[in-house]
Amino acid sequence: MESCTLIQKISAVNDLILQGKAMEAFEEFYHDDVIMQENDNPEYVGKELNRKREEEFFNAITEFRSAKPLKVAVGENTTMVEWHFDYTHKDWGIKNYNQIAVQEWKDGKIIKERFYYGS
Repeated sequence: MESCTLIQKISAVNDLILQGKAMEAFEEFYHDDVIMQENDNPEYVGKELNRKREEEFFNAITEFRSAKPLKVAVGENTTMVEWHFDYTHKDWGIKNYNQIAVQEWKDGKIIKERFYYGS
């Protein structure tokens, strides 16, 4: 998939998420040195640490109702997706919100991803 465009790649990531295969998307499309950040919270560096965080998040969802990409934008080595999520989390309760995810790409993989959402 190295020759794919960024719109093809982010569309593949989004499709996997919609199929309930977010961890498969993570393994295929995220760089080993990926940095992930929620709003202005500290960055989490490296695929191993971020894999653990992602697994903990998904394992804590007690009811999943929907996820929908609302808008997708592509720039130079950058993609952005506005998502709507609706789920229940064992610690946070009912969550129904929009989130912007901004991805920076390097070597055909996501090297940095930052999530923006209301608190």
